Amino acid sequence: MFTKFFWVLGSLLLLTQNVLAEDTALKTLFENETIEGTMLIESLDGKERYVYNEERARTPLLPASTFKIPNTLIALQENVINADSTIVWDGVERSVRAWNQNQSLKSAFKSSCVWCYQLFARNIGFEKYNEYLKKLHYGNEKATPDLERFWLDGELRISAYEQIAFLKKLYKNDVPFHQEHIDILKSIMIDEQGKGYVLRAKTGWAVPKDAEHHGWYVGYVENSKGVYFFATNLITSLPDELPLRKLMTIEALKAKGFLE
Repeated sequence: MFTKFFWVLGSLLLLTQNVLAEDTALKTLFENETIEGTMLIESLDGKERYVYNEERARTPLLPASTFKIPNTLIALQENVINADSTIVWDGVERSVRAWNQNQSLKSAFKSSCVWCYQLFARNIGFEKYNEYLKKLHYGNEKATPDLERFWLDGELRISAYEQIAFLKKLYKNDVPFHQEHIDILKSIMIDEQGKGYVLRAKTGWAVPKDAEHHGWYVGYVENSKGVYFFATNLITSLPDELPLRKLMTIEALKAKGFLE
Protein backbone atom coordinates (compact mmCIF):
# COMPACT_ATOMS: atom_id res chain seq x y z
CA MET A 1 0.00 0.00 0.00
CA PHE A 2 2.76 2.44 1.03
CA THR A 3 4.81 1.47 -2.01
CA LYS A 4 1.89 2.32 -4.29
CA PHE A 5 1.33 5.61 -2.46
CA PHE A 6 4.94 6.72 -2.89
CA TRP A 7 4.91 5.63 -6.55
CA VAL A 8 1.85 7.81 -7.22
CA LEU A 9 3.36 10.70 -5.24
CA GLY A 10 6.61 10.40 -7.17
CA SER A 11 4.76 10.38 -10.48
CA LEU A 12 2.84 13.52 -9.54
CA LEU A 13 6.03 15.29 -8.47
CA LEU A 14 7.73 14.32 -11.73
CA LEU A 15 4.76 15.59 -13.73
CA THR A 16 4.78 18.86 -11.78
CA GLN A 17 8.49 19.30 -12.39
CA ASN A 18 8.05 18.71 -16.13
CA VAL A 19 5.23 21.25 -16.33
CA LEU A 20 7.29 23.82 -14.40
CA ALA A 21 10.25 23.24 -16.73
CA GLU A 22 8.04 23.84 -19.76
CA ASP A 23 6.60 26.96 -18.09
CA THR A 24 10.13 28.33 -17.98
CA ALA A 25 10.64 27.58 -21.67
CA LEU A 26 7.44 29.37 -22.66
CA LYS A 27 8.29 32.26 -20.36
CA THR A 28 11.60 32.65 -22.18
CA LEU A 29 9.73 32.78 -25.49
CA PHE A 30 7.57 35.66 -24.21
CA GLU A 31 10.57 37.45 -22.72
CA ASN A 32 12.48 37.18 -25.99
CA GLU A 33 9.61 38.85 -27.83
CA THR A 34 9.09 41.40 -25.00
CA ILE A 35 5.33 40.88 -25.08
CA GLU A 36 2.76 40.01 -22.42
CA GLY A 37 0.06 37.38 -22.67
CA THR A 38 -0.49 33.69 -22.19
CA MET A 39 -0.01 30.43 -24.05
CA LEU A 40 -1.58 27.08 -23.29
CA ILE A 41 -0.75 23.82 -25.08
CA GLU A 42 -2.49 20.59 -24.13
CA SER A 43 -2.71 17.04 -25.46
CA LEU A 44 -6.06 15.51 -26.34
CA ASP A 45 -6.03 13.30 -23.24
CA GLY A 46 -4.93 16.20 -21.03
CA LYS A 47 -1.89 14.32 -19.73
CA GLU A 48 0.47 16.85 -21.27
CA ARG A 49 -0.09 20.49 -20.49
CA TYR A 50 2.23 23.46 -20.90
CA VAL A 51 1.20 26.92 -19.82
CA TYR A 52 2.71 30.35 -19.50
CA ASN A 53 0.88 32.83 -17.26
CA GLU A 54 -1.66 30.55 -15.61
CA GLU A 55 -3.67 33.46 -14.24
CA ARG A 56 -4.27 34.97 -17.68
CA ALA A 57 -4.93 31.54 -19.18
CA ARG A 58 -7.93 31.33 -16.83
CA THR A 59 -9.03 34.93 -17.40
CA PRO A 60 -12.17 35.35 -19.56
CA LEU A 61 -11.44 37.61 -22.54
CA LEU A 62 -13.25 38.78 -25.66
CA PRO A 63 -13.03 36.01 -28.30
CA ALA A 64 -13.02 38.40 -31.26
CA SER A 65 -12.74 36.47 -34.53
CA THR A 66 -11.98 33.15 -32.82
CA PHE A 67 -15.76 33.14 -32.33
CA LYS A 68 -15.98 32.53 -36.08
CA ILE A 69 -15.29 28.87 -35.27
CA PRO A 70 -18.64 28.24 -33.52
CA ASN A 71 -20.30 31.05 -35.48
CA THR A 72 -19.60 29.24 -38.75
CA LEU A 73 -21.25 26.09 -37.41
CA ILE A 74 -24.27 28.08 -36.23
CA ALA A 75 -24.64 29.82 -39.60
CA LEU A 76 -24.43 26.50 -41.45
CA GLN A 77 -26.86 24.78 -39.11
CA GLU A 78 -29.38 27.63 -39.45
CA ASN A 79 -29.09 27.52 -43.26
CA VAL A 80 -27.86 31.10 -43.36
CA ILE A 81 -24.93 30.01 -45.54
CA ASN A 82 -23.53 26.91 -47.20
CA ALA A 83 -20.13 25.89 -48.48
CA ASP A 84 -20.96 27.00 -52.04
CA SER A 85 -22.68 30.30 -51.25
CA THR A 86 -21.54 33.63 -52.61
CA ILE A 87 -21.74 36.43 -50.06
CA VAL A 88 -22.39 39.51 -52.15
CA TRP A 89 -20.34 42.56 -51.21
CA ASP A 90 -22.47 45.56 -50.34
CA GLY A 91 -20.09 47.97 -52.05
CA VAL A 92 -19.00 49.67 -48.82
CA GLU A 93 -15.24 50.24 -48.75
CA ARG A 94 -13.73 48.94 -45.50
CA SER A 95 -10.27 49.16 -43.96
CA VAL A 96 -9.31 45.57 -44.87
CA ARG A 97 -8.87 45.34 -48.64
CA ALA A 98 -9.68 41.63 -48.75
CA TRP A 99 -13.20 42.37 -47.45
CA ASN A 100 -14.05 44.68 -50.36
CA GLN A 101 -15.31 42.01 -52.73
CA ASN A 102 -17.71 39.10 -52.91
CA GLN A 103 -16.86 36.35 -50.45
CA SER A 104 -17.22 32.60 -50.06
CA LEU A 105 -17.59 31.04 -46.64
CA LYS A 106 -13.95 29.97 -46.82
CA SER A 107 -12.63 33.42 -47.77
CA ALA A 108 -14.84 35.11 -45.14
CA PHE A 109 -13.42 32.81 -42.47
CA LYS A 110 -9.82 33.16 -43.62
CA SER A 111 -9.90 36.95 -43.90
CA SER A 112 -11.99 37.38 -40.74
CA CYS A 113 -14.56 39.29 -42.77
CA VAL A 114 -16.50 41.15 -40.09
CA TRP A 115 -19.33 42.39 -42.30
CA CYS A 116 -19.96 38.85 -43.56
CA TYR A 117 -20.45 37.44 -40.08
CA GLN A 118 -22.50 40.47 -39.05
CA LEU A 119 -24.78 39.63 -41.97
CA PHE A 120 -25.04 36.07 -40.65
CA ALA A 121 -25.80 37.42 -37.17
CA ARG A 122 -28.75 39.48 -38.39
CA ASN A 123 -30.24 36.33 -39.86
CA ILE A 124 -29.53 34.16 -36.82
CA GLY A 125 -30.76 36.44 -34.02
CA PHE A 126 -30.22 36.60 -30.26
CA GLU A 127 -32.55 33.72 -29.41
CA LYS A 128 -30.64 31.18 -31.50
CA TYR A 129 -27.25 32.47 -30.37
CA ASN A 130 -28.21 32.14 -26.73
CA GLU A 131 -29.47 28.59 -27.34
CA TYR A 132 -26.25 27.52 -29.05
CA LEU A 133 -23.93 29.22 -26.57
CA LYS A 134 -25.62 27.35 -23.73
CA LYS A 135 -25.54 24.02 -25.59
CA LEU A 136 -21.84 24.50 -26.32
CA HIS A 137 -21.01 25.87 -22.84
CA TYR A 138 -19.03 28.46 -24.78
CA GLY A 139 -17.31 30.88 -22.42
CA ASN A 140 -19.72 32.90 -20.31
CA GLU A 141 -22.52 32.24 -22.84
CA LYS A 142 -23.44 35.95 -23.11
CA ALA A 143 -24.55 37.11 -26.57
CA THR A 144 -25.14 40.70 -25.49
CA PRO A 145 -25.74 43.57 -25.90
CA ASP A 146 -25.20 44.18 -29.64
CA LEU A 147 -26.23 41.37 -31.99
CA GLU A 148 -23.59 42.34 -34.54
CA ARG A 149 -20.70 42.96 -32.12
CA PHE A 150 -21.14 40.86 -28.97
CA TRP A 151 -18.03 38.80 -29.81
CA LEU A 152 -15.98 41.88 -30.78
CA ASP A 153 -16.61 44.34 -27.95
CA GLY A 154 -19.71 43.08 -26.18
CA GLU A 155 -20.09 40.87 -23.12
CA LEU A 156 -19.05 37.49 -24.53
CA ARG A 157 -15.89 36.23 -22.81
CA ILE A 158 -13.82 33.05 -23.00
CA SER A 159 -10.54 31.98 -21.40
CA ALA A 160 -7.66 30.08 -22.99
CA TYR A 161 -8.65 26.98 -21.02
CA GLU A 162 -12.23 27.31 -22.25
CA GLN A 163 -11.04 27.78 -25.84
CA ILE A 164 -9.24 24.45 -25.65
CA ALA A 165 -12.17 22.71 -23.95
CA PHE A 166 -14.40 23.80 -26.85
CA LEU A 167 -11.83 22.80 -29.48
CA LYS A 168 -11.55 19.33 -27.96
CA LYS A 169 -15.30 18.86 -28.27
CA LEU A 170 -15.13 20.05 -31.87
CA TYR A 171 -12.28 17.67 -32.67
CA LYS A 172 -14.26 14.74 -31.23
CA ASN A 173 -17.40 15.84 -33.13
CA ASP A 174 -19.08 16.22 -29.74
CA VAL A 175 -21.01 19.35 -30.70
CA PRO A 176 -24.74 19.72 -31.57
CA PHE A 177 -24.32 20.20 -35.32
CA HIS A 178 -24.71 18.05 -38.43
CA GLN A 179 -21.55 16.14 -39.28
CA GLU A 180 -21.55 17.68 -42.74
CA HIS A 181 -21.28 21.14 -41.19
CA ILE A 182 -18.53 20.06 -38.81
CA ASP A 183 -16.59 18.65 -41.76
CA ILE A 184 -16.97 21.92 -43.69
CA LEU A 185 -15.68 23.91 -40.73
CA LYS A 186 -12.71 21.62 -40.18
CA SER A 187 -11.82 21.94 -43.84
CA ILE A 188 -11.78 25.74 -43.85
CA MET A 189 -9.92 25.83 -40.53
CA ILE A 190 -6.82 24.30 -42.11
CA ASP A 191 -4.12 26.93 -41.69
CA GLU A 192 -1.08 24.82 -42.49
CA GLN A 193 -0.35 21.28 -43.55
CA GLY A 194 2.81 19.45 -44.39
CA LYS A 195 4.36 16.05 -44.38
CA GLY A 196 2.77 14.24 -41.46
CA TYR A 197 0.78 17.08 -39.92
CA VAL A 198 -2.32 19.23 -40.29
CA LEU A 199 -2.80 22.43 -38.30
CA ARG A 200 -6.27 23.93 -37.93
CA ALA A 201 -6.58 27.36 -36.35
CA LYS A 202 -8.18 30.79 -36.22
CA THR A 203 -6.80 34.21 -35.34
CA GLY A 204 -8.64 36.98 -33.56
CA TRP A 205 -8.01 40.58 -32.54
CA ALA A 206 -10.13 42.36 -29.96
CA VAL A 207 -9.91 46.15 -30.14
CA PRO A 208 -12.65 47.48 -27.82
CA LYS A 209 -12.76 51.21 -27.11
CA ASP A 210 -10.98 52.30 -23.94
CA ALA A 211 -9.99 48.74 -23.05
CA GLU A 212 -7.12 46.31 -23.58
CA HIS A 213 -6.44 45.16 -27.13
CA HIS A 214 -5.48 41.52 -27.43
CA GLY A 215 -4.86 38.96 -30.15
CA TRP A 216 -5.69 35.25 -30.25
CA TYR A 217 -4.40 32.23 -32.13
CA VAL A 218 -6.30 29.07 -31.24
CA GLY A 219 -6.55 25.62 -32.79
CA TYR A 220 -4.97 22.20 -32.86
CA VAL A 221 -2.34 20.21 -34.71
CA GLU A 222 -2.61 16.54 -35.66
CA ASN A 223 0.49 14.46 -36.33
CA SER A 224 1.89 10.99 -35.77
CA LYS A 225 2.42 11.76 -32.08
CA GLY A 226 -1.18 12.69 -31.43
CA VAL A 227 -3.38 15.78 -31.27
CA TYR A 228 -2.25 18.93 -29.46
CA PHE A 229 -4.46 21.93 -28.77
CA PHE A 230 -3.27 25.49 -28.28
CA ALA A 231 -4.61 28.86 -27.24
CA THR A 232 -2.31 31.86 -27.43
CA ASN A 233 -3.42 35.30 -26.29
CA LEU A 234 -1.15 38.35 -26.55
CA ILE A 235 -1.65 41.93 -25.41
CA THR A 236 -1.33 43.59 -28.81
CA SER A 237 -1.74 47.34 -28.86
CA LEU A 238 -0.23 47.66 -32.33
CA PRO A 239 -1.18 45.86 -35.58
CA ASP A 240 2.54 45.21 -36.20
CA GLU A 241 2.49 42.80 -33.24
CA LEU A 242 -0.27 40.60 -34.66
CA PRO A 243 2.00 38.16 -36.57
CA LEU A 244 3.47 37.11 -33.22
CA ARG A 245 0.24 35.28 -32.36
CA LYS A 246 1.00 32.56 -34.86
CA LEU A 247 4.80 32.85 -34.97
CA MET A 248 5.19 32.31 -31.22
CA THR A 249 2.70 29.44 -31.22
CA ILE A 250 4.48 27.69 -34.08
CA GLU A 251 7.83 28.19 -32.36
CA ALA A 252 6.47 26.69 -29.15
CA LEU A 253 4.90 23.71 -30.93
CA LYS A 254 8.19 23.02 -32.71
CA ALA A 255 10.12 23.29 -29.45
CA LYS A 256 7.82 20.69 -27.88
CA GLY A 257 8.26 18.37 -30.85
CA PHE A 258 4.59 18.63 -31.86
CA LEU A 259 5.37 20.23 -35.22
CA GLU A 260 8.10 19.36 -37.72
